[in-house]
Amino acid sequence: MNISTNQELGRVVDAPGKFKQLLDRWHGRHRAEYDLSPYLEKLERVNEREDELRAQTDSQLKEHTRKLRGSATEGLTAVELQCETYALVRESARRVLGMRHFDVQIVGGMVLDEGKVVEMQTGEGKTLVAVLAAVLNAFGGRRVHVLTFNDYLARRDARWMGPVYDFLGVSVAHVAAGMTPGERRQAYGADVTYLTAKEAGFDYLRDGLCYTQGERVHRDFEFAIVDEADSILIDEARIPLVVAGNRDAQPHNATRMAAIARILESPAHYDTDENSRNIFLTERGIRRVESELGCGSLFDPENTQWLTEVNLALHVKELLTRDVDYIVRRGAIELVDEFTGRVVTDRQWPDGLQAALEAKEGLRFGREGEVLGTVTLQHFFGLYQKLAGLTATARAEEEELEECYGLGVMVLPPNRPCNRQDHPDRIFNNRGAKNQALVNEITRVHSSGRPVLVGTASVRESEDLAARLRKIGVSCDVLNAKTDELEARIIAEAGAPGAVTISTNMAGRGTDIRLGGADERDRERVVANGGLYVIGTNRHESRRIDRQLRGRAGRQSDPGSSRFFISLQDDVLARYGVEGLIPERYRRREDTPMEHALVRHRIDWAQRVVEGQNLAIRRALWNYSTFIEKQRRIVRESRDGLLNASDNPTRWQNERPKRYTQLVAVCGVEHASFLERQVSLSCVDRLWANHLGAIAELRESIHMVRLGNKYPLPEFLRAADSAFRELVTRIDDEIVSAFDSLELTEDGLDVERLNVRGPSATWTYLVDDNPFRESLGLHVGGDIALSLGVVMLFPFYAAAALYQRYVKRRPSRD
Repeated sequence: MNISTNQELGRVVDAPGKFKQLLDRWHGRHRAEYDLSPYLEKLERVNEREDELRAQTDSQLKEHTRKLRGSATEGLTAVELQCETYALVRESARRVLGMRHFDVQIVGGMVLDEGKVVEMQTGEGKTLVAVLAAVLNAFGGRRVHVLTFNDYLARRDARWMGPVYDFLGVSVAHVAAGMTPGERRQAYGADVTYLTAKEAGFDYLRDGLCYTQGERVHRDFEFAIVDEADSILIDEARIPLVVAGNRDAQPHNATRMAAIARILESPAHYDTDENSRNIFLTERGIRRVESELGCGSLFDPENTQWLTEVNLALHVKELLTRDVDYIVRRGAIELVDEFTGRVVTDRQWPDGLQAALEAKEGLRFGREGEVLGTVTLQHFFGLYQKLAGLTATARAEEEELEECYGLGVMVLPPNRPCNRQDHPDRIFNNRGAKNQALVNEITRVHSSGRPVLVGTASVRESEDLAARLRKIGVSCDVLNAKTDELEARIIAEAGAPGAVTISTNMAGRGTDIRLGGADERDRERVVANGGLYVIGTNRHESRRIDRQLRGRAGRQSDPGSSRFFISLQDDVLARYGVEGLIPERYRRREDTPMEHALVRHRIDWAQRVVEGQNLAIRRALWNYSTFIEKQRRIVRESRDGLLNASDNPTRWQNERPKRYTQLVAVCGVEHASFLERQVSLSCVDRLWANHLGAIAELRESIHMVRLGNKYPLPEFLRAADSAFRELVTRIDDEIVSAFDSLELTEDGLDVERLNVRGPSATWTYLVDDNPFRESLGLHVGGDIALSLGVVMLFPFYAAAALYQRYVKRRPSRD
């Protein structure tokens, strides 16, 4: 439906919007907004300008744009500027791209400019909506960052929308991995910059380690538009960005421990609690390890390192699964993001877990580094003066968006009604029956000439399903972390007649699957067959991911349908014992789908439980990291003051006046200030890195205070505050001490002795802030329990915390 007047927009939105709002309130959700009436008057003003602007020539329109931009800060009210700008953007996009903004897209641009998250269904043109708010803010002199889901989309969107920006005199660029600092600096200098949130965050951290202003790449953080906001603001929120520098490799025994882990057997030597993600050595296992190592008691304080490393080796043996949690490619471990199914560039597990995994796979040990700076995405987004977002699934996370970011949610209606039919799940008692039903369904639909997109939970599952299909003569394309370079080509043809595409969660997010193929040559044939058929093979930990998979079909009123095939043995359901919650009479026939409402209710319950746990993890991360973030900002502000050439340091002069006078006599006041600034920055960086290391160790052990009936968070805050006070004092002392220790030469000070090294690598860590899920209800085997005493078991708990903290997913049991 092409809405052309305020009355039509109001009539389409008001009744359904109010009804949905009542439903949300009934279910306890009341934050999302549906009422678009405040925007209708402005929309009418935009529409009134359309005919007049369309009659102008290109040169007239560009001249009008130059005049408008000149009056962006004066001469026009904010409403007048917005309406005129949006009318210009609409006409420019129509001319240079052949794409005219629909009325709901215009309203979406208005909502973005207010600093809210806009929920628009998939296929509704969110990329075009972002241009409206980006141009308006660029006209107002703000630097705009459009933060996308991956580098491919950043590059694509900057080039795709580039002609609109160029027509309006707005400069646009993109940032991607592999760019040089000079290229990044130039890109950030544009009015509008497309990039991923991680690239922006890494550049911010690297800027915090520069020794001159000219080395920095970022400008001010003024306005960010977050595309796929649910994924970036919610799913990625608990993944801190880390910038690290080289350090000497730490000694470890990962290879030896991997060999020991291979000879240990379950349940004789260790037991696995898959619900809480713990592995425990039994008494027999403890004796076997002690015999292999010849180290005496494994729980002696001097053997803490042995205990930690054997636990890490067992963890990667049992709980990290190849082609599920990670892949091995080009001789290296590459981690797979559970939400997207993509390989995550420059991500690794810390503190020995990565080395244990490399030893398990027989690979060369990779880099190790000292953490020099870290920031969570939650806190990084707090740097922006204004933040907004776009996504197809925001309502489910509206509480967290408001709580963490102060962002409201506005739900927009589709430009055209959704024509997708979502069929009820087909639920089976066991995985084998589900897999057979999947193959039968895909074969049936494929034979009709209808395209099929199958969303799987892991690389392994996608490849196993593809192998079954090929065995019976059904050709298919596989899109997963191993074939991510082929994503654009595979997605382009996923809507062709008879196409079968087997994919992980990475399937085409941010792109459209065109019915009939890339050029839509067979569109009518596919439409006649019912459009794209989307099949999900598992319920995901987040219902949003399931809805996003369904959203691959039925875009812009295209026909389509979706259905999920699931079994009670699937990971999410088995983890919470859903099978045991369903009466046996519903589970007797293993090859027949279960239709009873109770079965569906229990499955929905399990998914909600997982979502609640993930929310608790993110809140825990927020509670712990917010305090450290305040410390980081204090240190960053102090460091920026030192970096600013107009802010001359005076500590050497005040504390060592005689020696400082000698230094000035040798090299002059200006160079002496430069040297003091360099030394001060080096001291700040080194001591802050040490502080981060101490905080990490504190975080790993703070849960032990539960043994003394104390709460970890208050104890952590007290200890972190004390450590920071000590840090502030030590920085001042170290700056003076460094001055005393450096040799005064004819050229000044020999600062090379400080061995200043900048970051040489960046990666992100996987963090689980709830390492003891059962409130320390831990035991070793069946007989060694808490009654053995805190002192004896503390090394075990520390080791358990170390490896349990980072990964919470249960491995696939195919």
